[in-house]
Amino acid sequence: MKRLLSEIFQIAIGILLASIGLKMFLLPNGFLDGGVTGISILLSKLLNIEISYFLILVNIPFLILAWFSLTKKIFIKSVLAILTLAVIIHFENFNAITEDKLLIAIFGGLFLGAGIGLSIKNGAVLDGAEILGIFINEHLGISIGKVILLFNTILFIVTAILLSIEVAMYSILAFIVTGKIIDLMIEGFEDYVGLMIVSDKENEINKKLISTIGVGTTLYKGNGGYGKRGEQAEKEIIHTVINRIDIRRTYNLIDSIDKNAFIIEFDVNNIKGGIYTKFLSKKGLKKLTPIKN
Repeated sequence: MKRLLSEIFQIAIGILLASIGLKMFLLPNGFLDGGVTGISILLSKLLNIEISYFLILVNIPFLILAWFSLTKKIFIKSVLAILTLAVIIHFENFNAITEDKLLIAIFGGLFLGAGIGLSIKNGAVLDGAEILGIFINEHLGISIGKVILLFNTILFIVTAILLSIEVAMYSILAFIVTGKIIDLMIEGFEDYVGLMIVSDKENEINKKLISTIGVGTTLYKGNGGYGKRGEQAEKEIIHTVINRIDIRRTYNLIDSIDKNAFIIEFDVNNIKGGIYTKFLSKKGLKKLTPIKN
């Protein structure tokens, strides 16, 4: 129950942020965003009808898809979130705070992205384009990102034709900012990478990674192989996850021990459990006990 209340509270904050982005920045200046929100703004501008109605109507087909492609809990929260956003947009009387088009596009996208991202992180969708992406991905195998990109490319082309190229260009900027902020809200501000390290000096490297960089490591057996130095003997392979801010320091440390170490670097989308140091904290270092000889 406590977790559900926390999710509802954060979704409410997300709806408020999204409404600020729309009412204080994008709507008064005729700028669009991507997705269903962008379609709603375009229709509102062309037909001179309150956007809140379109936010509900345009989302209906996507919510029908959500019924078949998402869990019922997410569906219910998404319906309530979209209705709440439409009601707030309808009655809210925020005044535009700037006429600078660049600031409008940037900060409109920032607030809208923060609101959508916070809502998604807590299990509610404010824009049906994400639902369409999920549905097509499940049935046709096309990535969600490609679906949304195609969706918005068509939207911005139509905007350029019906309104103006300038509005379309500023709207694209707002969409880019929105997308980046959504990613930051969902994935966090810390960026992690994984490393797989193969070296003849794995024990020394492993100790230094723990004591100097402050990361947890996993060692597993490599049953030989073949490389530029011929057939490889059985050895232990180091697997670890580090914050991207530490990547150069880590490479320098490995080079100081073994310049011939073989390293594979890969992106890490999410981390749960284990021990890893955080960019803004040194607590991770205190959790680690250096390996003794």
